[in-house]
Amino acid sequence: MTRVLFLGDVFAGTGRLLVSRRLPGLMADEGLDLALANAENAAGGVGLTPGCARELLDAGLDGLSGGNHTFRHQEVVPLLEADPRVIRPANLPEPCPGRGFTILEARDGRKVGFGNLMGRVYNNQPLDCPFRRAETLIGEMREAGALVTIIDFHAETTSEKISLAHFLDGRLGALLGTHTHVQTSDARILPNGLAFLTDAGMTGPHGSVIGMRPAEVISSFLTGRLHRFKASKDDPCLEGAIVDFDGQGAATSIRTVSLRGLPE
Repeated sequence: MTRVLFLGDVFAGTGRLLVSRRLPGLMADEGLDLALANAENAAGGVGLTPGCARELLDAGLDGLSGGNHTFRHQEVVPLLEADPRVIRPANLPEPCPGRGFTILEARDGRKVGFGNLMGRVYNNQPLDCPFRRAETLIGEMREAGALVTIIDFHAETTSEKISLAHFLDGRLGALLGTHTHVQTSDARILPNGLAFLTDAGMTGPHGSVIGMRPAEVISSFLTGRLHRFKASKDDPCLEGAIVDFDGQGAATSIRTVSLRGLPE
């Protein structure tokens, strides 16, 4: 059995601190073979920098995925080109720096394909079809030797995420949703063996509006004017999912994780 942890959007300094303090104990307690996370909000709540990526990788994460804020900080480009542990959405138009998937070795020696896609509904970025790109992505991961295959689908709507899950059922090991920062309660194995969760949630400050301090967000709603949002630090909580895969790479179970507070 290969046991994989996937963390929902790691948000700002609070999220990074949660990873550094919570991950080692979680790895030991759960007997985890691999730890992955969406890190597109790790730098101040928007984007990823090389320093933030190194902090998360040094804390024990094995792979980091991205989303619509991946390229907010341009200094991340050399990192995406050089470090195979950090990936970006595979359906961004080519040419694009970095890679849309990577092959990681789990602690049990098995190769795990970790891919990243972004949804198109309510997203104004020019993107290739995530459904068609997912098909080629799975083939590429298999050709590279992956036994276990996982995709982080960074998308806005539940309908697009659930549709892609059914489309890939029987061909992919796990499809785990990110982007809304709100963990859903629908973790399940689909009829043909795909492990699915609409949204893994947020590893960050839950005393917030999806990571940001409520006051500025509420003011923006009340006045109809844009305000500069600031990352909250209140009510830290690590969220994600743990997926088990059998010897053939098929998912056998999925369950959500939610750990409140920062241990000393």
